[in-house]
Amino acid sequence: MLELEQELWNKGYKNIACIDEVGRGCLAGDVVACAIILPIDLLIEGVKDSKKLSPKKRESLYEQIYKSAVAVGIGSVDSKTIDKINIKNSTIIAMEKALEALKDGYGNHVNPDYILVDAEKLTIDIPQMSIIKGDEKCHGIAAASIVAKVYRDRKCEEEWAHMYPEYGFEKHKGYGTKAHIEAIKKYGPCPIHRDSFLTKIISKKDDLQRGD
Repeated sequence: MLELEQELWNKGYKNIACIDEVGRGCLAGDVVACAIILPIDLLIEGVKDSKKLSPKKRESLYEQIYKSAVAVGIGSVDSKTIDKINIKNSTIIAMEKALEALKDGYGNHVNPDYILVDAEKLTIDIPQMSIIKGDEKCHGIAAASIVAKVYRDRKCEEEWAHMYPEYGFEKHKGYGTKAHIEAIKKYGPCPIHRDSFLTKIISKKDDLQRGD
């Protein structure tokens, strides 16, 4: 999975930032992006698309990736902004925020000289390549997908599940499972639900019964 990075390293690029997001299809919560720069020629065994890994394996790889990375950055956009500007624009903003947040282990900002991004084009003046299904084709993007997934899952479990316990965010992580949809119908949407994603689930009348 290092073919793309290897080609760029051979051309003289050193700080290749790979970017992916998670939470794009959720009914609630932030969309979260991770930007990551890994050392040249590093291949972490087991790294692949986060959706194909067990939670336990993701947690293990998350720790390995963080310890090995040259720099890591996280960016997120909340549900209210998603409702205002749509999920695609919010995803791009989250990715650009992740790039701006790239820091090494000492807290120093690291500037990338090339960007590999999963399926999007960013509005920044750095050479970039958009890769469809990048988390299946690029080692760095797969690593970014794992970090983003673990970061967002922890937010679901440690923050949102405690703020809104009736919805079960620790279980479904905001995705549209049967249990989640039933909770929305029973309690109404809570403040972190994406109203623009709920139009087929609740009526305008139901929307007035918003949970606290």
